[in-house]
Amino acid sequence: MKKILLTLNVLFFIFLVSCSSNIDDPTVQLDDYIKKWEKTDFTAMYKMVSDDTKANYDEEAFIDRYDKIYQDIKANDLAIQYDEVDDKALKKAKKDEKITIPLKVELDSIGGKIEFTNDITLVLTESDKEDEDPSWLVEWDPSFIYPGLEKDGKLSIQTEEPKRGEIVDKNQMPLALNDVAYEIGVVPDQFADEEAEIAEIARLLDISTDSIDKALSADWIEPEHFIPLKTIPNSAEDRLAQLTALPAVQKRDTTGRNYPAGKAAAHITGYVGPITAEELKEAPEGIYNDNDLIGKVGLEKMYEDTLRGERGAKITLTIPAEEEGQQDEEIVVAEKEAKNGKRVQLSLDINIQETMYEAYEKEDVAGTAAAVHPTTGEILALISSPGYDPNELTFGITQSRWDSLMDDPREPFTNRFTSLYAPGSVIKPLTAAIGLTEGSITHDEGLTINGLKWGKESWKGVTVTRVSSSGNPVHLREAMIQSDNIYFAMKSLDIGAKNYVKGLKDIGFEEKIPISLSPRPSHISNSGDLKDEILLANSSYGQGEIEMSSLHLALAYTAFLNDGNIVKPSFLKDDKQGEIWKKDVISKKDAEKMQEYLSEVVTKGTGKAAQDDDLAISGKTGTAELKKSADSSGHQNGWFVGYPTDDPGIVIAMMMEHTENLGTSSFAAKNVKDILKSLD
Repeated sequence: MKKILLTLNVLFFIFLVSCSSNIDDPTVQLDDYIKKWEKTDFTAMYKMVSDDTKANYDEEAFIDRYDKIYQDIKANDLAIQYDEVDDKALKKAKKDEKITIPLKVELDSIGGKIEFTNDITLVLTESDKEDEDPSWLVEWDPSFIYPGLEKDGKLSIQTEEPKRGEIVDKNQMPLALNDVAYEIGVVPDQFADEEAEIAEIARLLDISTDSIDKALSADWIEPEHFIPLKTIPNSAEDRLAQLTALPAVQKRDTTGRNYPAGKAAAHITGYVGPITAEELKEAPEGIYNDNDLIGKVGLEKMYEDTLRGERGAKITLTIPAEEEGQQDEEIVVAEKEAKNGKRVQLSLDINIQETMYEAYEKEDVAGTAAAVHPTTGEILALISSPGYDPNELTFGITQSRWDSLMDDPREPFTNRFTSLYAPGSVIKPLTAAIGLTEGSITHDEGLTINGLKWGKESWKGVTVTRVSSSGNPVHLREAMIQSDNIYFAMKSLDIGAKNYVKGLKDIGFEEKIPISLSPRPSHISNSGDLKDEILLANSSYGQGEIEMSSLHLALAYTAFLNDGNIVKPSFLKDDKQGEIWKKDVISKKDAEKMQEYLSEVVTKGTGKAAQDDDLAISGKTGTAELKKSADSSGHQNGWFVGYPTDDPGIVIAMMMEHTENLGTSSFAAKNVKDILKSLD
């Protein structure tokens, strides 16, 4: 019982000391007030201010003013400090029932760091309740938000938008730039024939007449007001001329994002568009506002942090003049200059890009292509056709137009250069490289092949078919020139599933190509192995389940022009060039032999469509059959991978879809020839 009484006495003593401490030491209350301040708990802060303060500032005004200003200036990382108060000052405070303590306030804002000092006064105040001790309360005025506000000063914020960084090609030709755009609108009292003009405006802007009527019926509209309807790029000169010919239409210059290459580079650049509520929520706080544009796809999205820059801001305090005739005092509270976005420069050559894309437009076919420099590794072009016009999406698109693009059976939004496709016979040089390196293929060994079909008895009637026979024995040279499926199927069995899979991985299969805008890794099979002999045989000539990207194919062929090494791709101008990605995938001697064979494919074999009297071209054809089953027929994609024989400064891998009625691989070969000639 004595122990219990002793414990209670101790607790009571601690309680008395605590209460006494709160009265004797005002910094206890100040510390509590500062904690609430740093947490921007303005409601709790108001409960700790003096009666005089409450008489001058009601709770709602106190909280709203703090809250609005802190939100407007985007206040964060608030830190308040004061020097230690000595015993002498504390004793005097208790005697005077009042103390003033210098504070140092620091916070970050939209305009940068804000710092100020101010003296805070606490007064010892009796409680209204009889059973409560006196407490130290804060004498507050608006100077604690920022000195000068107590003099009826007003804070204003000016923001400065950064310029978005440009995307340019290797020669600094623009792919995405900031350019003049035109905000198109109408002035209601200028209509000559309102109904007819609205119909024509709707047609030219590709918007509904209802949307124009809605804009014109807004409450704030006056007859002489300019009513904005839509922004169009400055490249739309014909539309602009037709629009401004209408009496009520006016234009205002504004800034917009322009994509000069349009469809040709759409899947590379992507586009910017208005930020959505979801994107705003997911973004770091304070970076964007409701009206910002943000990268949606492509490099605009991938390099958003690099391209967007940082918004600048200046926070100014204006204090009214005390006497008439004097000027108001303006104080810069904080200022941060805008930082423009950085330029992103690619290895791409827009002239090559547009030339290659135009081949698809001219022939009205879909497909993908890639062009690389065989020794520097520069990616000169990446093609996905059909494309879409990024300018159309950036400046606003109607739902009907969006639906028509989404419903287009050729899928213009599908990025084909990041997709994978059956390579067909363009894989045969790679199969040869694997066999030559592994030892199962030699240049001198010939195979006896009879007829146009071959298969093992254990395959139960499944056969490999070749298009033509070249006589026996069939050497690697003849097999390459005539694109002999049976030769490569037989040799793949000699190589073996394990070695063939290893060889494919040594070439870069199942591995991400080391660039930022990388295709999916090339795919060997659904199971990851080729233990099934039929699947192994089919894979050796580019059928089965094997799939590659056009970029990987173009890179893989650089081994034949780069002493047996696959060059490391360079996509950005600042990337190191001439490095090796895959070393010794074929010997230098064998690579030189393969150059001979690829030249003869064009001069003597399946690639004759690429033959030209003025420009010698080497390469390999390929036709990939898209069949749902072995005994069915389907579309055929035509491939050609080629380069100039005598001056191989570019390797082009081109695939054109559904070319079964156009010549399949010969059709692709002809187009590569035309491209190389135009670039020569």
